[in-house]
Amino acid sequence: MTNRSYLVGLLVVFMSELSAQALEPGFIDPYPVLRAAADAIGSDRLDCVSISGSAYSGMVGQQRLNGYEVDWPRGEPLRNYTRVMNWQQGTMLERFDREPGNNPAAWKYGLGWKGGTPIQKEVRQSFMVNGGYAWHQDGVDGEAIAAPSDDAQRWQLDMWINPHGFLKAAMLPGANPRATWRWELGEMGRDGATVNPEKMTVVSITVMGKYRVDATINAQNLLQRIHTWVPDPVLGDTNYEHEFTNDSYIDLGDGIRFPTVWHSHTGWDDNYQAQSINAGHNAYGGQQGNIQANVCADPVTVPASVRRASFPLRVDIEELAEGVWLFGGASHNSVVVEFEDYIAVVEAPLDEKRNLAVLDEIVKLILDKPVRFLINTHQHHDHIGGLRTYMHIGATIITHWKNYDFYTRDLLNYAPRTLEPDMLSLWPPTELAEGYQYETVRENYVLTDNRRNLEISYVHPLAHVEGMLVAYLPEEKILIEADLFDAPLNGEPLPAIANAANRSLYNHVLRLGLEVDTIVPIHGQAVSWDDFLRLVGP
Repeated sequence: MTNRSYLVGLLVVFMSELSAQALEPGFIDPYPVLRAAADAIGSDRLDCVSISGSAYSGMVGQQRLNGYEVDWPRGEPLRNYTRVMNWQQGTMLERFDREPGNNPAAWKYGLGWKGGTPIQKEVRQSFMVNGGYAWHQDGVDGEAIAAPSDDAQRWQLDMWINPHGFLKAAMLPGANPRATWRWELGEMGRDGATVNPEKMTVVSITVMGKYRVDATINAQNLLQRIHTWVPDPVLGDTNYEHEFTNDSYIDLGDGIRFPTVWHSHTGWDDNYQAQSINAGHNAYGGQQGNIQANVCADPVTVPASVRRASFPLRVDIEELAEGVWLFGGASHNSVVVEFEDYIAVVEAPLDEKRNLAVLDEIVKLILDKPVRFLINTHQHHDHIGGLRTYMHIGATIITHWKNYDFYTRDLLNYAPRTLEPDMLSLWPPTELAEGYQYETVRENYVLTDNRRNLEISYVHPLAHVEGMLVAYLPEEKILIEADLFDAPLNGEPLPAIANAANRSLYNHVLRLGLEVDTIVPIHGQAVSWDDFLRLVGP
């Protein structure tokens, strides 16, 4: 039996089983809807597809402001974009050209892929998926850089969040489709006005055994919106969806139709920020001018290095001065400062797992002192994934006042987190709602025990982000900062040319008259002020 015949047979069995069941009020039989949609776009006749064109990506979680933007910042354009999806083999290959110097994760997979991926050095970028494995390649002959398993699952999910992928997934065992209906205003007309209300069918299935995926199907049996939720340390259960307009479907022959325009959201499409103040939704889009049905290149094979890849959770501790430690071992650091009666930590990056590991090491290193304060440098998502962890243990969050609304509304709240429950959702403290676990900074703030001072100050203006804080230990002459200067690791040389953020840091130090011997970045190793001066020199 061919693969296509097998799937059709499964569908017949499922339809027979459902016919004997009584549907609950509000639900309808999903199988005639799925069959009509499959016939309309020829999903049974498409085993793989090759698409190419232009695309853009949004840097998810990298907004400059909160409450003033409704879109993620655009990254570098993705030139010569191609994608090959082979549903029979369970593989996908995406390639594009982009200027070097970017973080490979800073495109449509920006929501995930944590852990020190090397900065892009070549123009050509490739992203591959094969079953539960995913990896990235920088350049034509670059090394295969494996993605962690949770991120690899997100990449695989994109094989199914498109019209043909959804209909194929709906016929697999365990999909458990259900359907309901509603009236929608329909697509936006070319003149900007919405068309008359249209009755839509919404079919929900389970994909990859864990994701609930919904497809909105219109009266022409075309899939317009495919939606699911994905877990995120900052946003919790996060909206993730692709949209396709009716007029973007083209005929590829043999009864196969495929959309040429893709549009994707990460976060709610919330122009008025009625649901959130987070600021982002448009994450990825493209115009695919060349689409070829059943043009299947050899499926990508998993490199041995990717199969062997492991992602141990490391916490490397370096003493910077008496009572001051750098907690590294990952793409982001935290800095721990001991006071007479308490502990302060600068930065809670990445996710809960990382910050629980850091906290475990802190209580081993410094006995019987509470972690009283967490100093947050800024609101980019890779720097706040552990704020909920510190709220859980009772620490006060120190941040710039421009971040307060975002944190209280979207991040440090009682909203359910069903996909990846964290400590704060499982054991919510009363203090979370009472609001006294915050200290907001406008210009300057000082933590002290009358022996040691930790001075916190606001850096402005910055094109990179708003609401940025740095921390300074005057006795030790140590400056702690994030993203304003990213130092290399493993003895690699400093950048050859200073960027705008480097110069903003330099100007901030001069403006406040700080005496700095050492810069401690959240990204990279500690660097002497003299080395930094050689970078930003006159």
